[in-house]
Amino acid sequence: MNSERHSHEHGEDAGVRTLGAVAAINLAGFVIELLGGLAFGSVALVGDAFHMLFDSLAYVMALIAAYIGTKSEPGEYWSYGLSRVEPFAAFLNGVLLVPMVLFLVWESYQRYLSPVDINPRMTILLATGGLVVNLASVYVVQGGEMSLNERGAFYHLLGDAGASIAVIVSMLFVEFGGYYIADPITAVLIAVIIIWSAVKLLRESGAIFFQRSPISVEDLGARIEAIDDVTVVSDVHVWSLSGRLDVATVHVTSDIETIEERDALKRAITELLHDEFDINHVTVDILSEDSYARPTEHGD
Repeated sequence: MNSERHSHEHGEDAGVRTLGAVAAINLAGFVIELLGGLAFGSVALVGDAFHMLFDSLAYVMALIAAYIGTKSEPGEYWSYGLSRVEPFAAFLNGVLLVPMVLFLVWESYQRYLSPVDINPRMTILLATGGLVVNLASVYVVQGGEMSLNERGAFYHLLGDAGASIAVIVSMLFVEFGGYYIADPITAVLIAVIIIWSAVKLLRESGAIFFQRSPISVEDLGARIEAIDDVTVVSDVHVWSLSGRLDVATVHVTSDIETIEERDALKRAITELLHDEFDINHVTVDILSEDSYARPTEHGD
């Protein structure tokens, strides 16, 4: 048991280090692309830079949330520790995306009305550098079993790589065809990618805050009811405290009589929820047939 706990903590610490490395790489890429976009006149490159900044902030917040989640212990008033920090960080990330998108769309509209000179070759060079940064970050994150935060970072990085490729393609249109309109169009496309990320983050964090069940409660109840000695399953509740911790409570009616049988049934239900539904914290209340029927008789 101790070795399993040590292995779990070691994996979480490795995830914290991975997120820290990715955040540092992307912050450096943001500074380079932002300065280049301002210097060479490409709003698409500025948009890609802000996209990289958003991801950097996302990784920093995820890093802080992961660190707090692994280091905080349950206390007198925080019985589950600070697990809610993770979805709160995700919600903040989603909110921070909105002004970024508005800026990109407004700036793109201004560039459409009044096109500016762009240095496409230097922009392509910097966008290629951004692409290299994204691919390096993908290499750092991928491999082995990724945590929820690491999977989120991985998908964001793939989106960043696509945005960098879009900037490169738009600059090729500018260089070889003189189509300066390609720059603001690409910036708007990047804004669409960013707002898609915002909606996804807000939906996932909102599901946790509003206690949406991560699995079907009906399927879970039916699966428990199929266990031997279970007569009725009632009052099933499942919710997530964070992306790593799901909680469930359930009332089970059974005709078993001995304490040993009750303990065995509780253990079977707990193992079922952990192994098949990946629920980490389970509370099982076993009621006798008489106690389950008594409220109905009293009502009559």
